[in-house]
Amino acid sequence: MARRRHLSSSATTGPAAGGRRARGFTLIELLIGALIGLLSTLVIAKVFAFSEAQRRATSTGSDAQVNGALALYTIQRDAQMAGYGMTASLDALGCPIKGRFNGGDFAWTLAPAQITAGASGAPDSINFMSSASTRYSMPTLVIANHSRTATTFFASSTIGIAPGDFMIVVPEAIDENNWCSVFSVTGVAAGNRVMHESGVAWNPPAGQEIFPGSPPGNDGYLASSYLLSLGSFINRTYSVGAGNALQLTSFDATSATSSTVELYPGIVQLQAFYGKDTDGDGAIDGYDKVAPTTNAGWRQVIAVRIALVARSAQYEKESVTAASPLWDVGTTVPVAGSATCGSSKCVTLQVNQLSDWQRYRYKVYDVIIPLRNLLWHA
Repeated sequence: MARRRHLSSSATTGPAAGGRRARGFTLIELLIGALIGLLSTLVIAKVFAFSEAQRRATSTGSDAQVNGALALYTIQRDAQMAGYGMTASLDALGCPIKGRFNGGDFAWTLAPAQITAGASGAPDSINFMSSASTRYSMPTLVIANHSRTATTFFASSTIGIAPGDFMIVVPEAIDENNWCSVFSVTGVAAGNRVMHESGVAWNPPAGQEIFPGSPPGNDGYLASSYLLSLGSFINRTYSVGAGNALQLTSFDATSATSSTVELYPGIVQLQAFYGKDTDGDGAIDGYDKVAPTTNAGWRQVIAVRIALVARSAQYEKESVTAASPLWDVGTTVPVAGSATCGSSKCVTLQVNQLSDWQRYRYKVYDVIIPLRNLLWHA
């Protein structure tokens, strides 16, 4: 019985335990907890927004770098081939080229690279010309006088010439009455005849509309003139389009039409200079945008110097660019239009004509490209 009384006594502890009251959070404690939670959420959101902005700046900056590098490489590739098949004889440099296609007149200048300067710091454009022959391209000597109305050139050889080729005839002496002309080859025969019958593409009736013919006695092309077979002819112009992209305009000699395509977005500036050797020592003495007007002037152009400005696609909430980017051109060789910047010389690459230009980031790419086919007489 004593054991049972002890157990009964233990059972009476329940009421004592129930005497302790359960407590919750007070209103003040809840408000403090909510405030801490809000502050923590705000900090996390700020950190996330900052890291996301950094991520976007990095990714769009990488895209701009890729576009800039590829754009410069594309231009450089054409510049390295410029003049192929056209510069074997430097006497032809600067020759005015005339042609007529189905009644439409065309005119070019025989030069590997030609720069058209933009007005007041606007982007330049640069044109490259060369042969697109799939065989090989070399000058062919004209061995008999070719009258203005003749349809066959007698040449020293027809090697490398095929029907359908786009061809330039260069006079022995170039002046205001003796220019270069283009025509289409319609056939070759006997190893020395290059025919250009009228009524085909670039061949107007009897050639009288494109070949020299005045003053009296100056009839067509004399012996010792020569022919340049260009195949299908490469004529490409690079520029910055209205959509802020590097664009390429290509001339198709088979149809005498030009087509333009956008190559790389985010290219907002293109500046180009001729590299000129004015004293004939094989080294560049200065850079400028002045297009030569004589054969002697074109002989001095041995390189082109090009800068591109690539812009990131990310529009920033605040201004991140305070001034147009500078192109450091150094002090070794004078560059027209450059100004002192610290211990060097710089050319300002204007981007302030663009809308909201300060809200974007920019990167400058530049290169000096020797016109190797001109140097090699290729």
